[in-house]
Amino acid sequence: MKKQLTLLFLMTFVCTLFIGTDCAAQRKKKKKGKIEDAPKEEKGPFKPYNKVITSKAITQEGLITAHKVEDKYFFELNDDLLGDELLVVSRISGHVQGLNFGGAGMKSRPQQVIRWERLDTKVLLRSVSYNSVASLDEPIYKSVKNNNFEPIIAAFDIKALGKDTTSVVIDVTSFFTTDVPMIGALSKRERKNFAIKGLDTKRSLIESVKVFPENLEVRHILTYKGDKLPDNQLTKTLSIEMNQSFVKLPENPWQPRYYDDRVGYFSVQQTNYSLDEHKAAKQRFITRWRLEPSDWDAYNKGELVEPIKPIVYYIDPATPLKWRPFIKNGIEAWQKSFEQAGFKNAIIAKDAPTVEEDPNWSPEDVRYSVVRYITTPIQNAQGPHVHDPRTGEILESDILWYHNVMQLLRDWCLIQTGAVNVDAQKALFDDKLMGKLIEFVATHEVGHTLGLPHNMGASCAYTCTQLRTPGFVQENGVSPSIMDYARMNYVAQPEDKGAGLYPIIGPYDKWSIEYGYKLTEAKSALDEKPILNEWIKAKAGDPIFRYGAQQWPSVIDPSAQTEDLGSDAMEASTLGIANLKRIVPNLILWTSVEGSTYTDLQELYNGVLGQFNRYMGHVTNNVGGVLIYPKTTDQEGDIYIPVDKDKQQRAIQFLNEELFATPKWLIDSNILSKIEASGNVEKIQKLQKRTLTNLLNDDRLKRMINNEALNGIKAYTVLNLHQDIRTSIWNELNRGLKIDTYRRNLQRVHVDLLLDKFNDDTLNTTDINAISRMELVAINKVCKTSLRKYAINSIENAHLKDISERIEFAFSTK
Repeated sequence: MKKQLTLLFLMTFVCTLFIGTDCAAQRKKKKKGKIEDAPKEEKGPFKPYNKVITSKAITQEGLITAHKVEDKYFFELNDDLLGDELLVVSRISGHVQGLNFGGAGMKSRPQQVIRWERLDTKVLLRSVSYNSVASLDEPIYKSVKNNNFEPIIAAFDIKALGKDTTSVVIDVTSFFTTDVPMIGALSKRERKNFAIKGLDTKRSLIESVKVFPENLEVRHILTYKGDKLPDNQLTKTLSIEMNQSFVKLPENPWQPRYYDDRVGYFSVQQTNYSLDEHKAAKQRFITRWRLEPSDWDAYNKGELVEPIKPIVYYIDPATPLKWRPFIKNGIEAWQKSFEQAGFKNAIIAKDAPTVEEDPNWSPEDVRYSVVRYITTPIQNAQGPHVHDPRTGEILESDILWYHNVMQLLRDWCLIQTGAVNVDAQKALFDDKLMGKLIEFVATHEVGHTLGLPHNMGASCAYTCTQLRTPGFVQENGVSPSIMDYARMNYVAQPEDKGAGLYPIIGPYDKWSIEYGYKLTEAKSALDEKPILNEWIKAKAGDPIFRYGAQQWPSVIDPSAQTEDLGSDAMEASTLGIANLKRIVPNLILWTSVEGSTYTDLQELYNGVLGQFNRYMGHVTNNVGGVLIYPKTTDQEGDIYIPVDKDKQQRAIQFLNEELFATPKWLIDSNILSKIEASGNVEKIQKLQKRTLTNLLNDDRLKRMINNEALNGIKAYTVLNLHQDIRTSIWNELNRGLKIDTYRRNLQRVHVDLLLDKFNDDTLNTTDINAISRMELVAINKVCKTSLRKYAINSIENAHLKDISERIEFAFSTK
């Protein structure tokens, strides 16, 4: 009985505890008239989900679930996404005049790979690099990971766990409204130039977040304070609209294709520690789109098949209607090239959908490749792309098309073809001609987005005779590659009736697409290398299939230059100058429009000077030049071949005749009196100084010294060069001829350059310093002995005394 009473008491006590709690809640309910069921408070470091993602939340589901709660933005990251790698692409969507060489749609940062990782109560955002790699299943992978520790870009507090605890919620608002370098708008140089004082977080905000199955787009505004801003300077405010794309990388990576420097492609390079080599071996893959046949059997039989997913380019809705057909033609011009790789309809141009057709379509959305039309004064276009850093697979591309590229095209066409092209003999072209030029640029820029870089070595495959032959250019282009900077056919003369003028896709372009996109049966990139090598060797020796990389900052190989034509620079430049001499006297007539100013005349005259200067550069680079022909060990022949002595001598003769002997045809007083008060003397001096400085470049002279050491009398030497220059520049002195303003300026430039070499102690270990001294001695001697040929009070006498005294002063102070 006692035990029963004790048990009853305990049961009553326990019941009282629970009933008491419930009664307290009921009493609170009666008192306040609000609470019906008191929620049980969750334990742990995180808030309840519904306390963070409240009923006011606007939620979007996709790659990442995004929530907007009043003025805050949250990402909900599923456990299966944590640890995965995403590509981040940072673009400027709201540009400012003068900000940089770009516009809306331009990337402000290189593409980057990130990974979200959970660590206790935080989520870390880490930057992932593919510069060093190894196979996951090999022991060395652990060392690669440890020696390439991934930086933490940001750390987020976990605000709540998902409803089913398989996800975490983080607040990303401040990430997009503070100055995070990874996704910033300004480079270090821009910050310095604009005197940026910092980011104003109160005026920086998120505009929108859009979520899709394989990507997430965040548009936000970053507002900077600065003192030297590119626009709206009175406000001391620089606001830039940004678009951040978080992109899912392909689950099944596309089989990469090895890069070969005998065929031009953009590429990704990695150090692969799993390769069986006795060093940290490099591997380099080309960048290319994933084109898979819709019918493998037909493809393997050699039939043309459509790809499962073609390359599609949308035309920006801001593009003027009359230019859209030409841009589309430029895009789809590549279809024939892809046929050589086995695909039909591989690349397609489309108009962007209207808001009614697709309200979610955005040019910043990385699911779409777009030709972006940009209204800035920039005279250019560019074609970047986004790619998978693991394999080089191109995922998306935006071509930036600047409105003012039309001005550049007008100038090129008039200056390079105006002597033979009636349609180009006016300042405002007809739409048909401008459309044709737009089509050419569109084709070139699309080539970049397909993975092709500039091929500056293509144009030397054609002779000037071929370029002047009717029908040749129309069929083959002005160069075997539209990716060359070949521009228009400036060598065609008025008597060459029917000669073609404009660039088109050439035989090299079709071959390069075949190399990049034709599929093989190889099971891996490594297994495929021997197949690719045989393809390349089959084309070796034929100059139309040669690739010559763009050289920067100086040119070593004169057969791979920008904006040149033909296999001989002296011949092509002579023909080009002949056309310039025909154009200059007509510039006033061609640019005159009633009521207009002389702005076009000034621009085109300066364009003629620029074109003439290019010809001088094309010729100059033959002096001390070295031809470069990349080869593998299974190919015969040298890779580096000095330019022939005879060709170098012809180059100097050309410069002496066309430039150092004052080009008086450029001094057109009728033009100059309408475009400037003064400055013509300085323009000529600048042209001559630029070329003479280029000729006496230290690296060029060192190559000539090396050539002489290897080849002896077969080489054109530094001594030969200096003697030939001196004989030309100072030739008036031996005969006591008048030395006019232009020649005096040139002679002063010559002496100044030699004095620079003479005083440069870093050149003491070469022949350059000694030869410079010898030349100065020779010039000083001829100046002194020639004084008696000129009147004491003449400008020539004063000039020669000045030159002599400057040389002797330099010798005395050395």
